[in-house]
Amino acid sequence: MIEVEVYARGLRKESNQMQLRHQMDHLPKVRYKIDVGHDLVYFEIDTPEDATQAQLHEVFTSIGLSPRFVGEIPEELQAGEATPTE
Repeated sequence: MIEVEVYARGLRKESNQMQLRHQMDHLPKVRYKIDVGHDLVYFEIDTPEDATQAQLHEVFTSIGLSPRFVGEIPEELQAGEATPTE
């Protein structure tokens, strides 16, 4: 299992949370938990085929948030287009 934590300033807004949930429908095999108090999302991904770093990045940017991956990004997720980590 791959675990990833993403900080996204502005996630505390209820409208952004609802939009994030809608975007996550596009990645049905990815489990996630939103920590609203800290603008964080915790992801659990069973296999690298379920999601890439670029796909997770797109989930946030499509709703106007700038994601920052917390810690080291697992190599398995780095397939595809490179995205900023800060």
